[in-house]
Amino acid sequence: MAFNLALYAVSAVVVLVSALRDRGKTRQALAVAWRSFCRVAPSMLGIMGLIGLVLTLTPASTIVTLFNNQNVWGILLVAAVGAVTLIPGIIAYPLAGSLVRQGAGVVPIAAFMTTLMMVGVVTAPLESHYFGRRFALLRNGLSFIAALAIAAAMGVVLG
Repeated sequence: MAFNLALYAVSAVVVLVSALRDRGKTRQALAVAWRSFCRVAPSMLGIMGLIGLVLTLTPASTIVTLFNNQNVWGILLVAAVGAVTLIPGIIAYPLAGSLVRQGAGVVPIAAFMTTLMMVGVVTAPLESHYFGRRFALLRNGLSFIAALAIAAAMGVVLG
């Protein structure tokens, strides 16, 4: 919370300095930023609503059971869940730590975390809108393969 307030304060100071230097350019930049925000906001609100719905409907015991599965299909399932889920890193890393403490395997947790950070199925439409469908599919597909390779390497090193 304090970090966010510090960022807001720094942003306000920078905008104020910019306005003192050139009021017209600052007004133009704020108008561009507002239009950009208005275009992205509906998609982001939809993503947050979907995440809230999934987390509300999934019991905690199901999540722990899912992360204890060590076979290939279980790891692929966990990786797919990570690819679909959108959780900020500041929440995901402590979640992974608590799952490991409850007995989850290293490879499923690594697969979940790497796909969580590298693959964005939920954000793919937004990414496709800005960078093109081919780019979004290629980036997410290669990221999924790389995430599985990283999880396997983590299993070899730590498992």
